[in-house]
Amino acid sequence: VQLQASGGGLVQPGGSLRLSCAASGNFISIYGMAWHRQAPGKQRELVASISGSDNTNYADSVRGRFTISRDNLKNSVSLQMNGLQPEDTAVYYCAASVRITTYNSANYWGQGTQVTVSS
Repeated sequence: VQLQASGGGLVQPGGSLRLSCAASGNFISIYGMAWHRQAPGKQRELVASISGSDNTNYADSVRGRFTISRDNLKNSVSLQMNGLQPEDTAVYYCAASVRITTYNSANYWGQGTQVTVSS
């Protein structure tokens, strides 16, 4: 199973970006999906998650500015980021909990995509 993330880049404060992540490979289904981020010198933190039934959860720092969504037909998850601030600068990673076989599941990470917010 591979997760391919895209959509990072450089944006000015107050701007917007949309991250996308698609899963590929052999699996039965995807349970939860999430976005994490890691800023230089800091620990990786959960930004937003979405369950198989579309229940969402957000870090306090992004609630109201970021929106996570998923497309089950495309096995993908997206993160719409509005009102970006310099403190949002980080490498963003997508993650997914995947049902591999009837009795086995595993967690996977994408390769990370850089988001830089700067004037």
